[in-house]
Amino acid sequence: MLELELNGQQFNKSARIRALMQLLDGRSKASVEYKFRNISAVMQALQWPTVGGYKALENYQLLLLEVLETQLRNRPALQAAAEHAVTRPAAVAEAVIDAQAWVPKPKPQGLREAPPQYASRFSPARRDYLARESHNRSLGKAGELFVMELEAQRLHAAGRKALADRIEQVSETQGDGLGFDVLSFETSGRERLIEVKTTAFGELTPFFVSRNELARSNADAERYQLYRVFDFRKRPRVFNLPGAIEAHCQLDATTFLAQLAG
Repeated sequence: MLELELNGQQFNKSARIRALMQLLDGRSKASVEYKFRNISAVMQALQWPTVGGYKALENYQLLLLEVLETQLRNRPALQAAAEHAVTRPAAVAEAVIDAQAWVPKPKPQGLREAPPQYASRFSPARRDYLARESHNRSLGKAGELFVMELEAQRLHAAGRKALADRIEQVSETQGDGLGFDVLSFETSGRERLIEVKTTAFGELTPFFVSRNELARSNADAERYQLYRVFDFRKRPRVFNLPGAIEAHCQLDATTFLAQLAG
């Protein structure tokens, strides 16, 4: 299913679930869907995209990890589809901007308090597809333009056209070092500092934040908001996380800056 989804092909998820139920000695629909959620957790741990609609469920067995590692290593077509999905260019023209774009913050996945063991991170099946997508500048800039249009609509609807005209894509006009991407405004006129994180995948796809972005969200918590744009290539939607990023997210250090010591 993941390969079909990454390639933009239509398929009947319910029909595939029913077929699996028959192959698995009549296992219930809930049981099969539970296992797909376990698969989503393994895929996220290996930094692969996941099939939409299956929220990651962490308490999976080691055997599932081993089976998935084998499958992923031996599926070159799936690897190619994932690579294409995270690197292909995007344009804001792809996005349909309407009142349905705004959605509530999704419920947390119930992640473990501590990061999982690092064994799976040494896996040859591990990829950095989510990191590669985060470096897709075309997708990132398209997401920022999408957010700017949403902000302009919000301010126009409130009768604040003058403020809408002052919205600025500061990541382009001033550079990437500010810790946010878009300067917008509250209807009161107070600045709203928006960091935009865009993905072509689902709402619970993990995202990357920099030390600078974390620091800015703490220093300017009253003005700062992270906008998570998801499903960008299908039907883009967005939810916001106001204030300090660490108040909403479990943070896991993935890279370090190393300097020679001694």
